[in-house]
Amino acid sequence: MTTRYGRSEAPATFGMMIRGWRLRRRLSQLDLAVQAGVSARHVSFVETGRSNPSRTMVLRLASVLDVPARETNRLLLAAGLAPVYAERALDAPEMAAVRAGIDRVLDAVDPYPCVVVDKGWWIVTANSGAGVLLDGVAAHLLERPNALRIALHPDGLAPRIANLAQWRTHLINRLRREVAAGGSAQLAALLTEIDSYPGGFDDTTDLGGVAVPLELVTPDGGQLRLLSMVTTFGTALDLTAAELSIETFLPADDATAATLHGTGRPADR
Repeated sequence: MTTRYGRSEAPATFGMMIRGWRLRRRLSQLDLAVQAGVSARHVSFVETGRSNPSRTMVLRLASVLDVPARETNRLLLAAGLAPVYAERALDAPEMAAVRAGIDRVLDAVDPYPCVVVDKGWWIVTANSGAGVLLDGVAAHLLERPNALRIALHPDGLAPRIANLAQWRTHLINRLRREVAAGGSAQLAALLTEIDSYPGGFDDTTDLGGVAVPLELVTPDGGQLRLLSMVTTFGTALDLTAAELSIETFLPADDATAATLHGTGRPADR
């Protein structure tokens, strides 16, 4: 890598990278050693480059440090080892089972809204029920739909969210956790952008509640109350599959369920 002044910078070594993850997780070398089942001296030698880690050791340390799959690949490459996670396009033949699984979930929850997003919150696909989330959303937000932009941008869903400050706080805190856990620079930039949107911030906690609802005003003045449930491919060995999230919006009350099924009027505000 070359700096703006023309000097070469050495790429990050495995030791530098694993130390960075350890500090991010706020662990001492001893903490990491105990959890990984090795000596603190060995962790020190790995971080300083005095010891070359085996593939098993890299994966063990990555697991203890909860390193995301994509970054685990980077650790392996830095250690001179082959990556463990492949990355295929979702439409590749090898991904047929993943596509079929997604389609089954989308169909099973319809008419409840369900969207599939990737690691950058870009919408990959959605079911027909998701149409209730798109009423009134500006065309420019739908050209390359990003779930967070659609939800919180002033030209998106935000004007229809009755509890905007609460829902905005929920989404921003969720994104902050993703960035802190090892999100990319793109996710950090998205967080900065989303945080700049108007809408307030409500971090009060209702201990009597089960989850934060999305209270959505319908075009005819009614209201839907929805609860979000996220599903992921927990054992995926492919980056594309590992980084997908399937978010389903379930009715939080009978009136919302009836409205989504087309058998009732939207609940009054």
